[in-house]
Amino acid sequence: MTTEGPIPVEINLHRKRRLLLLSFSDGRNFELPCEYLRVFSSAAEVKASDTPITGKEHVNIDRIEPQGHYAVRLVFDDGHDTGIYSWETLYQLGSNYQENWHNYLTKLDTLGYQRQASEHKNRSIKIFYFAWLANKTGKQSEEIELPQSVTTIAELLKLLSMRRPEIAPVFDEALLRPIVNKQFAELFTHLDHGDEVALVPNQPTPPATADI
Repeated sequence: MTTEGPIPVEINLHRKRRLLLLSFSDGRNFELPCEYLRVFSSAAEVKASDTPITGKEHVNIDRIEPQGHYAVRLVFDDGHDTGIYSWETLYQLGSNYQENWHNYLTKLDTLGYQRQASEHKNRSIKIFYFAWLANKTGKQSEEIELPQSVTTIAELLKLLSMRRPEIAPVFDEALLRPIVNKQFAELFTHLDHGDEVALVPNQPTPPATADI
């Protein structure tokens, strides 16, 4: 079987963060949560169901099995092993992550299902600030506890801007390059207890703020 379009040049599993890291030949990179890949499994029995899969908040990938030169089988630690993910499927899951995940959460709300909180009751992360961001925040690093509502980089930036309204513009997602555990991250990258987040400005000068 052959495939057209972008193909993965690198596939890595980050077990601690429950993420599958994908780099494609067209330069696009995706970080897909194991839960997302599980509930959007390509297995026939999953696709045939109109009811969203639940209870997979802490699922992880046990192993990745190549399927020729066109796909991989993802074997999950809950025993699910019938999903074959072609390169096209993985690329589409990455490209449409935000929309797919939003629709999934909407379906859960309709069902009245409450997603389980993190295994850690208290989730703390360490944030490192670089360049003018360190000057604006007045610190090079800090450790904070994440509310349950904050699970991604995008939500973290909103939290930081709310905590420091006088310098809120410096946390504009368009101005920063996030790095999580020494790996480049995306706005939808999930955060977990013990993560180290570096926020690196991607422009030489800071935006105007209300602080002195």
